[in-house]
Amino acid sequence: MPDVIDTLAGIAPGSPLHAIRDQRPQARLHAQASYESLLSPLSDADASKVERFAIACFVIGLHGRPEMESFYAAGLAGAGAPAGLKEAIAAAVAAARGKGPYGHYPKGPLSTEDESGPVHRLDAATRASLGPRLAAAFEHTHMLVFHPRDSAPAYLQSLIDAGWSTTGIVVISQLVAFLSYQIRVVAGLRALNARPA
Repeated sequence: MPDVIDTLAGIAPGSPLHAIRDQRPQARLHAQASYESLLSPLSDADASKVERFAIACFVIGLHGRPEMESFYAAGLAGAGAPAGLKEAIAAAVAAARGKGPYGHYPKGPLSTEDESGPVHRLDAATRASLGPRLAAAFEHTHMLVFHPRDSAPAYLQSLIDAGWSTTGIVVISQLVAFLSYQIRVVAGLRALNARPA
C-alpha cells in the first residue's frame, strides 16, 4: 500500500520532503501501520470498514480538511457504503462544525482555559439516515474532537446502548486520535511542500 501521508501531502518519491520523511523511518513506519490497522483491519467484527471510513470522513469534515476528504470518501465507497451514507455524513458534518476545543478542567490553574460550548446531538433525519450505531459514534466523535476534557461514563454508555462493543469503542477513540495526528502532519507537510524552493 502506498504511504498514505505522502499521498495526502502530495509528496513525490525522491523529492526533498520525501528524503526528510525518510530520516524518520520509525515515524513513517508506525504512521502507515496505524492507518492500515485502523482502516484495513484483519477483522472488522467490532467495527466494519464502512463504519471506520464513515467515522474517518466525519472527523476529516469536522476539521475542515477538503484536501483529505476525497481520499477518505473513496475509501468509504471502496468499503461498500450503502447509497445515501455519503450525503448523511455531509449533513452531519455541516450541522456539527464548531470552533473548540470546549470543556472544563478540574478546579486549579488550568481553569482559566475553561470554555463552554455545545454538545452536539444529531437531528432525527440524520440519525435515521446513519442508523443507531453510526449516530452514537458520531456524537461520541464530536465529543472527542471538541470536548476532549469532558469525557464521562454516560457518553460511553450511549455507545454500548447503540450496540458497540468495548473493543469497538476503543477503535472509535483510536481512529479519532490517529486522524487528529494525521491531519496535523499532512497540513504541515503540505505547507512545506508549497513553499518556493
